[in-house]
Formats: sequence, structure tokens, C-alpha cells
Amino acid sequence: MKILVCYDDSKASMGALKLSIQHAKSFDASVLVITSLIGGNKDGIEDNKKAEDGLKEAQAILEKEGIQCETHLLVRGMTSGEDIIQYGKEHGVDEIIIGIRRTSKVGKMVFGSTAQYVILEADCPVVTTK
Repeated sequence: MKILVCYDDSKASMGALKLSIQHAKSFDASVLVITSLIGGNKDGIEDNKKAEDGLKEAQAILEKEGIQCETHLLVRGMTSGEDIIQYGKEHGVDEIIIGIRRTSKVGKMVFGSTAQYVILEADCPVVTTK
């Protein structure tokens, strides 16, 4: 089994990472941790460095738990939602775990654009955590 975790070094994505540990242990699964950036702007180098540092942290947490994992920084010119769905299809993932943040009342209804897109478009189960 392959679990895809969407990670952006936020509190919500840390919750997703922790849940992936439980699922990986329960289902003897490997974990793919990704961060998606659109790229192409002047802040790209700094954003890439921050994202890579976050992915290294996530990998260290998973490896400490004895979970097989890979991390990937995606800069492919897609929105994060599109990137997550496409990466999941390319790698045959069985589950996607994504953290959601609390926002306004309207935001709560739709979870946020990235999470909403993933929930609606994924070919596999999507688990959200906050």
C-alpha cells in the first residue's frame, strides 16, 4: 500500500504526517511525502529551500518510526491540487492524507481550494485532518 501525504510544514500538515504514521503501521504501507510549489517567481529559491528543509524534517520523523518513505518537491507549474492528483495517479497511491486549516465560515464549508480539489478529484480515498 502507498500513502501520499501532502506536506507544507504547517500545523495541519503535521497532523496529516502523524496520521500517516498510524496508517502506515496499520497497513504495512510506504509513505510518499510531497510538497507542491507553482514556482516561477523571484521568491522561488527561498521557497524551494524552505520546502526541502520541511521535507527533510518529515522524512526524519517517518524514518525514526521505522516507516519506509520518499519525499518529493514538485515544481511542475500546476496548482497544488492538480499536482497532488497527478502525482497520485503517476505513482498508484492507495490513499491521500491532507491537512486542512480552519478558515472563515465559507472556508469551513469548502475546506480550502487545494483540499477541496483533492477530495473531489482523487481516484482513491482522501483522509483530511486538522
